[in-house]
Order: sequence, then structure tokens, then C-alpha cells
Amino acid sequence: MAFRTPMFFKYYAQTYRIDSTPDGGLTGTILDLDTGFFREDNSHIREVVWSTTESDIRGPFDEERFVQETERERDYHLTGDGPIFALYETVAGLYEQARKRESRRLEPQEAALIRSIYQRTFKMWEDEAARRAAGEPPSFEARRRYPVRRAEQ
Repeated sequence: MAFRTPMFFKYYAQTYRIDSTPDGGLTGTILDLDTGFFREDNSHIREVVWSTTESDIRGPFDEERFVQETERERDYHLTGDGPIFALYETVAGLYEQARKRESRRLEPQEAALIRSIYQRTFKMWEDEAARRAAGEPPSFEARRRYPVRRAEQ
């Protein structure tokens, strides 16, 4: 059976992308919540593609949602210094203002701003991964904020 790729899923707290290989196979990459980068992991392909009732596997969904889900998890699980983390603090400030100080939902323009920030941070992570793959030194370091959950091991 042929699959249309890329396909995007959420596997527990990690986003998971499936792509086609040149030989007609499939390859998977998963968000590493220790580093914030994607790493190859083909071990979940069959499980996510054929999942029907597993509550910890969601998808497939479109690339826009994949970006938003990825950034939500990076924002929640990682901390560090630099412009990416300053943007995550901006998102936290928007939520803080709306929910905690004013006891309300986000306004549509606030939600749109968060989506825009997450698109930007996703691109910043991609650019950083490309720099590191080219042998350049890291421009920032990310640290895990919370301990590893069982499903992530």
C-alpha cells in the first residue's frame, strides 16, 4: 500500500514525521525532547500509521498543525537562553495575561500572534539544525525542563 508523504503525527508528547525514501520505503523522525531537534526513529512507523484507537497517538494532521504541536512541546519541555527562548517567554506572557490576570480565553489576535511566533521558532530550530549539520558550533543550548516520562524512554 502506498502512502502519501510526508505524514505528521503526535506520538505521546513527541511530534513524528514520516517521509518516503528513494527506494519506496518509509522513514520516520521524532522530536527529541532532550535536545529540541528531530532524530531518525523508524521504530514507530507501523504503530502510528495503523493506530486506530490509541489515545496517545494522534494524526495524521497537516504540516501547520505539526509545526504548532512541535513548538508547543518544545516550549513546554525545554528551557535555555537566546532568541528562541525569549519568544517562548513572549508566548507565556500572552497566556499569563489572558488566563491568570484577566481570567479569559485568548483573543483571536493573540492566538494568531502565538501561531506566528511558533512558525518563527520552528524555522529558527530548522536553521540551527542545518548550521550544526554543516559543522558550525551551536548558537544556543537547550535543557530539558522536566524529567523523562516512561513513553519517551
